[in-house]
Amino acid sequence: MKLGFFTANFTEKPLEEVIRMIEPYGYEALEIPAYEGNGQLEPTDVLKPEKAEEIKRMVKSHNMEIAALANHSDSFLIMGPTGKETDFIFKGTPEEKVKHGTECLIRTAQAANALEVSTIVGYPGVENWGRFFFFPYGQGWAEYEEQFVERFTPILDKFQEYGCKFAIEIHPNSFVYDLKTAVRALELVDYHPALGYNLDPANIQYLLLNPCTVIDTLKDRIYHVHAKDAELAEHNLGAAGTLQHGDMHDLDRAYRFRIPGWGDVQWKKVITELSLVGYTGPLSYEHEDVTMSRMDGVKKTAAFLKPLLIENVYEGRQDKLFGEGNEK
Repeated sequence: MKLGFFTANFTEKPLEEVIRMIEPYGYEALEIPAYEGNGQLEPTDVLKPEKAEEIKRMVKSHNMEIAALANHSDSFLIMGPTGKETDFIFKGTPEEKVKHGTECLIRTAQAANALEVSTIVGYPGVENWGRFFFFPYGQGWAEYEEQFVERFTPILDKFQEYGCKFAIEIHPNSFVYDLKTAVRALELVDYHPALGYNLDPANIQYLLLNPCTVIDTLKDRIYHVHAKDAELAEHNLGAAGTLQHGDMHDLDRAYRFRIPGWGDVQWKKVITELSLVGYTGPLSYEHEDVTMSRMDGVKKTAAFLKPLLIENVYEGRQDKLFGEGNEK
């Protein structure tokens, strides 16, 4: 496993400047935003002659690697919302938004192929997440399942063509928001080899899921992992629950995103289960903690996570007690 960094944490800065900022703290693998207009890596630029090689050389010169591209914004349009809620991503009719999201996500796969990156993180979106509740339209979620198959099967086929995998980030307000919907999505596309998941323990803790259970169920379909923590503030939980709306800064907030080690995620257990299912990729630090600066997070996350990362799998013992047939 490697200590990773999501460069969108400083999306207002050029890519190499961000790399220089984090380099002293031991980060090894990058997750780079690739949605349209992000300012760090534009897929249309990557596809220009020699540009991909230039980016790869630059990253390698800092002793890092690109582990994943991320397109959370454009991909979100594919299943919605397609109304005014997503005008900040792209303005247009619902049909135009779906088309834009689809084309941008496929272009991200082309860019990933040029960069020799196999994983793209994103969301499928969903028009109305409130349909997870059976009232007032009980068949509503089944309609979204049909939509997922119709819209994402061709995209996944393209990803496979370009040697990429789509790692859906399990997240509230999206078609895949818990373990059941993650498993169901795989079933719907006949376990398409290009479909898997980005595990963000903080997101699933929002719904009181156990990250270790998710890991043990999804196993090798976990293609990428976010290093983000979350806190259920017990002194507020009894009054607010976990579906409270409002600003993350609110003092009465029951659910808060935190940096790793400052929330409720049990990282040793998470890393243990990841190791047991064969995950050897990065833990990509994403900052959404409103209690401290991003550079505080850069320093504290590296100091906390780096000593916990498992470098190599257990090689077995060769003494007499653990000889052939008796290895543990």
